[in-house]
Amino acid sequence: MKTIDELLAEGVTGKRVFVRADLNVPLDGTTITDDGRIRAVLPTVKALAEAGARVVVASHLGRPKGAPDPAFSLAPAAARLGELLDASVAFATDTVGESATATVAGLADGQVAVVENLRFNAGETSKDDAERGAFADQLAALADAYVGDGFGAVHRKHASVFDLPGKLPHYAGHLIATEVGVLKKLTDEVQRPYVVVLGGAKVSDKLAVIDELLGKADRILIGGGMAFTFLKAKGHEVGASLLQEDQIPAVLEYIERAEKTGVELVLPVDAVVAPAFPDLKTKAPADATTVAADAIPADRMGLDIGPASGKLYASKITDAATVFWNGPMGVFEHPEFAEGTKAVAQALLDSSAFTVVGGGDSAAAVRILGFDETAFGHISTGGGASLEYLEGKTLPGLAALED
Repeated sequence: MKTIDELLAEGVTGKRVFVRADLNVPLDGTTITDDGRIRAVLPTVKALAEAGARVVVASHLGRPKGAPDPAFSLAPAAARLGELLDASVAFATDTVGESATATVAGLADGQVAVVENLRFNAGETSKDDAERGAFADQLAALADAYVGDGFGAVHRKHASVFDLPGKLPHYAGHLIATEVGVLKKLTDEVQRPYVVVLGGAKVSDKLAVIDELLGKADRILIGGGMAFTFLKAKGHEVGASLLQEDQIPAVLEYIERAEKTGVELVLPVDAVVAPAFPDLKTKAPADATTVAADAIPADRMGLDIGPASGKLYASKITDAATVFWNGPMGVFEHPEFAEGTKAVAQALLDSSAFTVVGGGDSAAAVRILGFDETAFGHISTGGGASLEYLEGKTLPGLAALED
């Protein structure tokens, strides 16, 4: 895999360089609530601009239906990128049409442009190879070289991620090079004890990674909504908690495998429960109480791991050499159900281990709960991509950069 350093060594002055970034930031209307993904691509964009390239940044945002939708415009992301670069960033109001062509043609050496949401074009996400390829041809006409730096999208077989690199000289950006290096430390070069903390809502989202990690991790700590399917599999009452009953057979199999292989599978010993899901906008009191994990009332739902579980999980992280964390321990957006996630985050900070926060809601929780991002070993920009890499899958966007 060639990297941006090699492209810079070849010289980029006057060249149009297409940077496939991940600017898929959360928006409240037109206000960006977390600009972490924009900050993550800054080193690549800055390096190219300072070397004299004409930088064309492209990304998706949200899930529009293959046609323009103002609610998913990249205009706020383009404006924020300009603020972070402290430079003017041109914005094209389409992706490969007249505006994009004119905007890119108008760039001078060292200038940056952002084109509109790639998913406004049906060809970006098409399952049809020819349709995707045709859109990639249109994108290729905008540039002389391709830099892949949208790690959060490399598990997608999309035109700008998979097809376009084959049509231009292609290189991995600083972010992707960093992310891949980190993931190798979680797969090929693991320092032990290796502790994995998995949370989030659905156990079905994590089954494949649990399957893979049962042969690699020393301890797996389970929290979040998915924990209640594990507790139910152990025969415990989970009340109105999130439950995927159809996944219980798979969970039972994993519990048995963990026992046989010597992997320590740790479940909550207590839970914070409430009569209903909390109001995340008003943060109104939710009547939260703490109960033992095997004594959740039938009319209550578990919304966080309890304080005893937080201390237990922290004790399991203390002596780790490597920690990977993906998924919050509870509904961290509400103060009454944030303590479990805070406990895990703090345990990572207190540990001397190499700590990796696996993107998605975990990365958002770190920022929202006020932790110092720089104190963690690495915060990934791609939760889904990180999990699929750890599952042993071939990621289309990385494979496209290999050849």
